[in-house]
Formats: sequence, C-alpha cells, structure tokens
Amino acid sequence: MKHPGPLFTLLAGVALAGGIGIVNLATGTGAAPVAGAASAAGAAGSTTAVPPPPRTTTSEAPKPEAPARADYAGRVTGGGASVAVSVRDGHAIAYLCDGKKVEAWLQGVTTGGKLDLKGAKNAALSGSFDATAATGTVTASGKTWQFTAPTAKKPAGLYRAAPKVKGKQAKAGWIVLPDGSQVGILAAGDDATAAPPLDPAAGTASVDGAPVTAEPISGLAGNGDF
Repeated sequence: MKHPGPLFTLLAGVALAGGIGIVNLATGTGAAPVAGAASAAGAAGSTTAVPPPPRTTTSEAPKPEAPARADYAGRVTGGGASVAVSVRDGHAIAYLCDGKKVEAWLQGVTTGGKLDLKGAKNAALSGSFDATAATGTVTASGKTWQFTAPTAKKPAGLYRAAPKVKGKQAKAGWIVLPDGSQVGILAAGDDATAAPPLDPAAGTASVDGAPVTAEPISGLAGNGDF
C-alpha cells in the first residue's frame, strides 16, 4: 500500500482549512472585529455632548418717565433764540423768543411725553419731554430751530404779562434761563421790541413807565391757565 505524497497532503490541508472558514462564516462564529469599526464604535460611545453657552440678554436702561408737570428753558442749537416749555396735566405751552423781533406762543395737548404744539402764523413745535429735558424742533417766522431745553427751577422758566403801551393793549413774554440770563419781547400790534428787564424774584417789570406784574407759567407750581 502506497502512502499519500507530499502534494496530496498539502492539498488536503488547504481544503480542510477552507471548510472550517466556510462553517465559521455560516454560523457567525470566529469573525474577528474590524479594527476601524471597533475604534469608531468606541469613539461614539465615549463622546460627551457639550452644552451650548448660556444666552445673554441685553436690556436697555429704562427711559425717564414723562412727568405730569414740568418746566424747561434753554437756547436753541447754535444760539440766536431761546425756548421755554411748560407742561401741566396733559397740556403744554411754549414760547420762542430771540429778544428782538421773532417770537411765537404755542400750545397743545401732550400724550405719552410727546409735544405737538401750534401757534399763530404757522408756528409749530414738535418733540418730546421727560424728567430731564425737552427736545425737538420749533418753527416760527419761516425759520426752524432745534433745541434741547433742560428742566428749569424757579426763578428760571416762562413769564408773561399783558400791559398797555401808549394806551394800547400789548403783551410781553420773558424766558429766564437756568444760568439767570433772560430774553423777552414786548409786542404791541405789529410792533415788537426787546422787553424791559424782568425782576423774577418780585415778578415785576416797568413797561412804558408803569410797573407791570408778570405771571409765571409753571407746570410745577400750576400758576395761571394756558
């Protein structure tokens, strides 16, 4: 009896190994994990979710509320005229004056700190006010000015009088600024001149040689009607 040769033995071993591999694939046993897949699975399992940074909210500083009663007085931007505004319980009166010939009295209703005032000869004032200042634009005699008038405390503020000049009814208006300076106009009909000096402490002025009492128009004190 002849023994199998080396070649036959080698082929038998290859066939046996192939058979074992096929059985393993069929039964799902003995499969080695793929290194890349294992690494990916491990990385996915170890990943920790990073929470988003907290949202930051910015809040604007609250604006000063519009007071029910207040007085304002200041010069228009660039100078050349002054303006005074007095607010009282939903109404406002304003006066623009350059101390020479240009002047305008204006009034109207206020809502939510807004100013929308009207006067004779197409005079108008629009803007807003709060606890610190009144700002806006004012138009009179075909000119328009911008202004920011700070709050005014007595004796600063707005004054008016109704004197007689040479037997005729006239009207006078004064703006006393916070620095103590003042400007005013005395108007009789179509004639307008600089108003005589006003003594704010006494509330009087001399008009045409006669003493005249000036009425303070004040939203703070509530003197007089608009």
